[in-house]
Order: sequence, then structure tokens, then C-alpha cells
Amino acid sequence: MATATPISAITFIGETAGLIWKALDAKGPMSMARLVKAVGRPRDVVMQGIGWLAREDKVAIEEDRHTRVISLR
Repeated sequence: MATATPISAITFIGETAGLIWKALDAKGPMSMARLVKAVGRPRDVVMQGIGWLAREDKVAIEEDRHTRVISLR
């Protein structure tokens, strides 16, 4: 019986960053809660993916009272 090789945490975060990019490209700016739902990954991993994209200057993060809105640059 073959077992699946687990992917590294860095790979998982990078793949999540790609899903975030695709979701924002398709649906436009989203709140953090809506983005987590759209991507379908754990909130902490989505936040790490957003950090990845922010570090590469690919996303903008706007604070709107109690909500963060993420958009592509």
C-alpha cells in the first residue's frame, strides 16, 4: 500500500497563496472572513499566504473599522 508523501508547510502556504491570488482575481477585494471561506483552508494558513503575497507586494490590505479587506495590487 502506497502512502502519500506529506507536503512541507512552506509548500502548503505557497499553494494557499496561489489560491488566494486566484480568488481575489476572480471575485475582487474580500474581507478576511470571506477570503478564508473562498479559499477553503485554515484561517492561520490563509493569513500566512496573505503575508507571502504582501511580502512580494502583490496584495493590498486595507483596515476598515473592524474588518481587513484584501485586494490585488
